[in-house]
Amino acid sequence: MIRKATLKDLDQLTPLFDQYLVFYKKKSDYEKHKAYLKERLENNEAIIFLAFDKNNKEKAIGFTLIYVTFSSLALNKILILNDLFVDSTIRKQGIGEQLILETVALAKELGSDLIRLRTAKNNITAQGLYHKMGFKRDEYLYSYDLVVK
Repeated sequence: MIRKATLKDLDQLTPLFDQYLVFYKKKSDYEKHKAYLKERLENNEAIIFLAFDKNNKEKAIGFTLIYVTFSSLALNKILILNDLFVDSTIRKQGIGEQLILETVALAKELGSDLIRLRTAKNNITAQGLYHKMGFKRDEYLYSYDLVVK
């Protein structure tokens, strides 16, 4: 089962989010990560879908964190699928696909025709899923970041 997360889900969501950040070489910090998620949900700045174990409807096993923004090139809303994570002990069971399909349904509901994401170059497993789901790697635009201190 997949549904939108609410503030009541923070205790289930935060451990998954923490694992996700550790995967990307960030320091585990449960309280900081919980506060970040709480702020996003309270301010309606993100949409988070949670996947639950089919045998234990109370156990969250994966999530997507999505930001809605706009693109001048698309002249439309776009969805940034910023984070996608499935508990490592139950991968390869279609949970990631289901979370992406839920994101696609959201894009249609919002009238958006583009979902954008970034992933690590060495995250081959995720790249395989994204290709399977129809995502195309952008060969035209480069991605740049500027760290502001």
